[in-house]
Amino acid sequence: MSNPRILAFAGSTRKESFNRKLLTVAVELARQADLDVEHIELADFPLPFMDEDLEAERGQPENATALRRLMLDADAFMLACPEYNSSITPLMMNVIDWCSRKESGGGDLSPYSDKNALLLGASPGRSGGKRSVETVRSILGNIGVEVFDKEFTLPGAGDAFDDLGQLRDVEMVDALKAIVKAFSDS
Repeated sequence: MSNPRILAFAGSTRKESFNRKLLTVAVELARQADLDVEHIELADFPLPFMDEDLEAERGQPENATALRRLMLDADAFMLACPEYNSSITPLMMNVIDWCSRKESGGGDLSPYSDKNALLLGASPGRSGGKRSVETVRSILGNIGVEVFDKEFTLPGAGDAFDDLGQLRDVEMVDALKAIVKAFSDS
């Protein structure tokens, strides 16, 4: 990718989310590498649960339209994928679903077509969010996104960040930096 526009978001709105913290570190590393990254918070785009009856009655929610446009304008995605009960968050699935709909209703995968994605995950457990990352990889791959073959998962995330939200382990920072660079070079 030659200086792609990257849209970055985490599938959590929790204030102290490990995935939001990890994404913030990754976005900063990407920007240090002169990548064009737009980091958004999904809390700024509240959505009802995807419901085709609601869509038929009221049309696409304004925030779904705004997110869809951000996705259409992006060349690539950097997504932090929290893990709830060994899968992805309802928030992440809801965003994926709403953005796969046309503003006028009906399915349309153009926000995902010909896009690349880098997936990140963090969890206090040993898997580091690996199960949610793999689930998001499968979903995105099925709707036209080329998901980068490497991902970054952070086990033990409860102890991984300092009070400023930075990763404590220099080796982890270096590994994340290497994956971000490899993604930008792909």
